[in-house]
Amino acid sequence: MEEIRLGLKENWKQFALLVLVNMLVGGMVGLERTVVPLVGTDEFKIGAEIVIFSFIIAFGVVKAFTNLISGVLADKYTRKRILITGWLVGLPVPFLLAWGPAWNWIIAANILLGISQGLTWSMTVNMKIDLVGPKKRGFAMGLNEAAGYGAVGLTALLTGYLAARYGLRPAPFYIGILYSIAGLALSIWLVRDTRAHARLESVQVAQQQAPGEKFHKPNLLWVFRETSFRNRNLFAISQAGLINNLNDGMSWGVFPLLFISAGVSLEGVGWIKAVYPVVWGFGQIVTGPLADKIGRKPLIVWGMFVQAFGHMVIGSTFLPALAAGLTGSVLLGIGTAMVYPALLAAVSDTAHPSWRASSLGVYRFWRDIGYAAGALMAGGVASLFGLVWAVHIAGIITFLSGLVVMVKMKESKAYQ
Repeated sequence: MEEIRLGLKENWKQFALLVLVNMLVGGMVGLERTVVPLVGTDEFKIGAEIVIFSFIIAFGVVKAFTNLISGVLADKYTRKRILITGWLVGLPVPFLLAWGPAWNWIIAANILLGISQGLTWSMTVNMKIDLVGPKKRGFAMGLNEAAGYGAVGLTALLTGYLAARYGLRPAPFYIGILYSIAGLALSIWLVRDTRAHARLESVQVAQQQAPGEKFHKPNLLWVFRETSFRNRNLFAISQAGLINNLNDGMSWGVFPLLFISAGVSLEGVGWIKAVYPVVWGFGQIVTGPLADKIGRKPLIVWGMFVQAFGHMVIGSTFLPALAAGLTGSVLLGIGTAMVYPALLAAVSDTAHPSWRASSLGVYRFWRDIGYAAGALMAGGVASLFGLVWAVHIAGIITFLSGLVVMVKMKESKAYQ
């Protein structure tokens, strides 16, 4: 039997494979970033923003609750089984998006996509953390999220190009069929389970405890309370994650409609929608290791402030619409790249290995509720005051969230 060891060097083959799998996971979300809001307005003739954004609300709520139970399921049935299940659930999604005859079919696709993403993305996160151990968590999360969100952006750009050339449906969604089949095949035949690595780390942590100190694994309710509000660090992290994805949920629905109405071409919107997650994704190759060197808190606080500034640029009237969209999206991408791996690593620093998967699930629950919160906020504000004000309100909320982290969070030394 192969010896179980922790570390990136010791597990680089499986780690690299999981990076590839998460690129395919991210690509499934990228299918929707440019095209689906326009399908609602142009093909189904939906006039109310809150109705158009309903697919984002469905995705966010379902993904959030799936995240919440994914860690428990992983501990019970193994990480690999849950990863495969997530891909199986996601198989119908590109077909529904490409050929669904009514808007309810698009919402149904997003319910399945939310379940699929909650299982697959959560497992790639947990499996990488299991493999690398405590020393390289920031780096591991940087690579994981770089792969996932880089693929989100590149797929958004590709779907915008295909939509401009061949129409909104079905051509942009053909690539999703390829993603889902490839992800499922890799997960079945090449990915290996990592639960034994987490158990090894738990043993190592137990050996470092004081004599006579015992640890009893808590239930999910205890972990939910601890991660949501009882632990100051985990509370600060969870609310920052929620607001970060509020921005993403807002931009997902608002940006295509806002910039098309401002005269930007469909390809231009594709570039705006691509720049944000591409910078966000590949920026984490730098910010992930940086979180291991300078700590988590500085990147989280200043990342939220940079995002707030990005909203100011997008909502300004000083630049042409395309320039404002591209510049603001770069800033949003930089800010999110600073925040994302640092948040995940900070949760892993705080939570004990025996309940870390569950705590990550609770954090990701709150983070992905942000999709629904962002879509609801954007739909309500846009209906009353216009799309630009949805961007302004998101910027104000993001700035305030950064202040909460500055006041509440204490830097963990686990990364040192």
